[in-house]
Amino acid sequence: MILVTGATGILGRVIVLELLKRGKTVRAAKRKSSNLEEVKKSFGFYTENPDEFFNKIEWINVDFEDIYSLQKALVGVEEVYHCAAKVSFHPKDKRKMYQTNINGTKQLLYASENSSVKKFLFVSSIAVLDGFNENGELDESSDFNPKVDHSSYAISKHFSEMEVWRSSAEGLKVAIVNPGLIIGSGNWNESSGTLFKELGENAFTFSGGTSYVDVRDVAKISVELMENNIFGERFILISENKKYEAIANFIKQKLGKPATKIVPNGLLKVGVFLNSILGWLISPLKMANKVNVQSVTEFNKISNKKIKEKLNYEFISVEESLAFHLENYLKRKEVGS
Repeated sequence: MILVTGATGILGRVIVLELLKRGKTVRAAKRKSSNLEEVKKSFGFYTENPDEFFNKIEWINVDFEDIYSLQKALVGVEEVYHCAAKVSFHPKDKRKMYQTNINGTKQLLYASENSSVKKFLFVSSIAVLDGFNENGELDESSDFNPKVDHSSYAISKHFSEMEVWRSSAEGLKVAIVNPGLIIGSGNWNESSGTLFKELGENAFTFSGGTSYVDVRDVAKISVELMENNIFGERFILISENKKYEAIANFIKQKLGKPATKIVPNGLLKVGVFLNSILGWLISPLKMANKVNVQSVTEFNKISNKKIKEKLNYEFISVEESLAFHLENYLKRKEVGS
């Protein structure tokens, strides 16, 4: 039995489907409020037999603050894919992120002790990477630097990783994956699922860029790492490094909309100043903090060399990924997801 947490998320649902395609038995953790009908319909983007696969899932409600809830979810489970997380860059969500990402991971690992769990894969983020290699790229050796300013999300993922490595030191077989911005279908109103809505509808974007990866690649690689018993390591999962402008214009061109405009960096610095004096009064200004502005104006190159060599893996190109998922986004109303 395999447990997937965050199974209704943009990644968790595809990991569940990938496991089912390989004949695995899957228990999927969700919140009581989760929309399973939306998940079921989104399976239609990835397979011709969505109902057949969906009906094989054992769904279970999980409360990460309740250790007994987690222990119940882990009964008979030998492998865990921990995808559940809160993603936000708004300061107001700091406490919730720490609770969900750090304490939730700690609770799950604690519940895994003295259980049937033998393998554990944790989904982290490229947000934790600091320090460049000799090629001027971030890679798996780019350890988190506590002396550098980070978003609360990055901090929460770093400390979550520390909990995972602690369990590894105590004997649990663990692997960590650090995906870039995940491009996927479904869950259109949360996390990276809002990509097409935001870049398609907004007239402006930022001068920086980031690294992107298709959700299908993240799911396949995660499962292959577990199947091949590759543990005690972490792997960056990205296809390509791209400027925000390039991604926005690709989407806008497909939608027949005018090219995007870039918000001047000087204007963003003004926003940081206004946040320092008025952020307490005007909530939207709180997003214009130093860390957020830096993240949308810088463009760090990230290496995917390690995972490509380890699994002899070829990633889906960003353009192919965008085209596939944008088509799904445009027909989402037809399938009701």
